[in-house]
Formats: sequence, C-alpha cells, structure tokens
Amino acid sequence: MGIRSMVIATVLTAACLLGLPLRGHSADESKIGSPVTLADAGRAAPNFVGIQNWLNSGPLNIADLRGKVVLVDFWTYGCINCVRTLPYITKLYDAYSSRGLVVVGIHSPEFPFEKAKSNVQTAIKRFGIKYAVGQDNELATWNAYHNQYWPAQYIVDQGGKIVFEHAGEGRYEEIERQIQKLLNANS
Repeated sequence: MGIRSMVIATVLTAACLLGLPLRGHSADESKIGSPVTLADAGRAAPNFVGIQNWLNSGPLNIADLRGKVVLVDFWTYGCINCVRTLPYITKLYDAYSSRGLVVVGIHSPEFPFEKAKSNVQTAIKRFGIKYAVGQDNELATWNAYHNQYWPAQYIVDQGGKIVFEHAGEGRYEEIERQIQKLLNANS
C-alpha cells in the first residue's frame, strides 16, 4: 500500500469512527422513513451470492433456511453506525437462535482494507459475533438485496419473503417484536 493510499485509508477510518457522514453510504435515521415503505418489501429474499468466505459457518443458501426466521444484517467493521448495532444483533441471536432465528451478517466492505479476511475475523472476535458472517467483498449480495446503506437489516419469514427492512441504527424493539411475532406464529 502506498503512502497516498495509507493516508486516504486513515482519513476515511477516522471519519467512520467519528461518525462523520460519508456521501450516500451511511444511513441517516431522520431521512430513512418507515422501515416497511420500501417497494421491495414482501418480495422473495435473494440468495447469498458472490460470498468470498463464510465465517462462523459453512456456506448458507436462503432456500435451505426456509422454515426459519432469518435476520440479514449488512455491516462493515469500519462503520461506527454498524459497530453500534452489533450488540443488538448479537443479543437477538443469543435470545432467539434456539427458537429458530438465524442471523446472517453480510460483511460488505466500503474500503479496500475491509476486504481482508483476517481483518474481518479480528472484528468478529472483537465484537463477540457467533452467528454466520458472509464476506461480500464485491457487493454481490448487497446488490441482490438492492441495499444502499450501512447498516441495514432485513427480516425474512419462514416462507422466504422479506417482511421487514430497516436502514440505520435504532428500531431495535420493532425488529425484536417482528422476530417474536414470526417465531410465535410457528409455535
């Protein structure tokens, strides 16, 4: 990595850690609106495509997860907004995985240094992530979901349909209620 690249990476990392908005990528809660108003809500969940590495699990396929409630979380370890959501995502996994919730973290890097498998593995360990993480270095799954923000969560019902979408931080109680509702429907 050249000096110029190192300087750019350092400046961008500092901006992410300080929570400074980067043009068009971070979700601003005040501008997102309702989580279910997106035109794609209710569509079939796309498969996980273009995943370079699966960490904490073997390869996953959305069709093989039918019958389960799936929370798909798009994140990257260099994004402070994403980092702030991880304790909530981990809490949901811990609370509901034994009842049929599958959490799939899709690590979609914004910067080249976030593509290194070893860096993602270090982040997974640092944040105590026990659920599956797919490394989406070329943003293929990101694009399949028509995602535009870090972080973003998609809840997929037992039939494989996206029933809830949210971009940004917050709405944790609403996400949990939706998961509970779907899991209770299966009980």
